[in-house]
Amino acid sequence: MTEPGKVLYVIVCAAGPAPDVGRLVTLAQDAGWTVQIIATPSALDFIDVGQLEKQTGRPVRSRYRKPHEPKPPRADAIVVAPATYNTVNKFAQGIADTYALGLLSEAPGLGIPVVVLPFVNTALASRVPFQRSVAALRAEGVRVLLGPGEFQPGPPSSGAERIDSYPWSLTLENLPH
Repeated sequence: MTEPGKVLYVIVCAAGPAPDVGRLVTLAQDAGWTVQIIATPSALDFIDVGQLEKQTGRPVRSRYRKPHEPKPPRADAIVVAPATYNTVNKFAQGIADTYALGLLSEAPGLGIPVVVLPFVNTALASRVPFQRSVAALRAEGVRVLLGPGEFQPGPPSSGAERIDSYPWSLTLENLPH
């Protein structure tokens, strides 16, 4: 169980499991987290923003706030799920061209624990740029849940069959207590 009031940012990307991110929200809330959803711009088309706002009691964020808008609470931890090939590679390279990636770019330097649960196929996971990105993130202390006992990529075009078994709970199990 986490300390009361701990804030978990859930960064959701545009991948097959994204519409089910409410499952992760429920698990996190049951474990005592206050959840803030951050959606990549493309993920907005995958998720039910209104439902997630109702579930979390917080606005879904996908852009930087305007100066007059209130600051969200600072994250005690960040989960990226589902994490796309694009987001993993950009995160590793320090590219901050969206609000979500801006938050991720700063997190390791701020000492905020980050857990990444990819959703990629074997063709993408086998690419050298992706493998380098995973290694670079792990070298910085980011927990990338990819491999035996974690997320196992399936063959291309098999994503739809793998959505129901996407291991949302692994993210919380891999956060520091």
